[in-house]
Parts: sequence; structure tokens; C-alpha cells
Amino acid sequence: MQLYTRKIIYPEGDAQEINRPLSINQLVDINGNPLELPLKTARIIAYRVYRISTQSNIGEEITSYHLELLWEQELRELLA
Repeated sequence: MQLYTRKIIYPEGDAQEINRPLSINQLVDINGNPLELPLKTARIIAYRVYRISTQSNIGEEITSYHLELLWEQELRELLA
């Protein structure tokens, strides 16, 4: 039996397990939930997936989604 684990890695190095796959350049909130564009406000904490790595062990595969924090100016460019 193979166990599949997905987690997001914050810029500070902290990790949180998530239950959905993400893709490169996808925007997510602080909990790893995808954000819909255009954004309604620039007053949110948002991250972009910039790297995906996979680690395979016996009986387990761990996919890590590495995040980068978006600055307010970047968020303003994504507003409606």
C-alpha cells in the first residue's frame, strides 16, 4: 500500500499538510487553499507556488509545494 502526502512549505520553513494538489505559479491563501482571480482585496496573506518537489520512501510519497509570499504591490495588480 502506498501512502501519498501533500504539504505546503512556507518561506520561513514551516510546513502544513494539505489535501489537494497544487501547480506551479498557483496562488493560495495562508492555509493552502487556491485563490480565485481577480482578487477582491489586496489585504490578504497570499502565496505563490514556486517549486514542487517529491520525495519517495518505501510505502510513502511526499509532495512538497514551496511557497513565496506576495507583496502588497503584487496583490494590487491582481485586483478586479
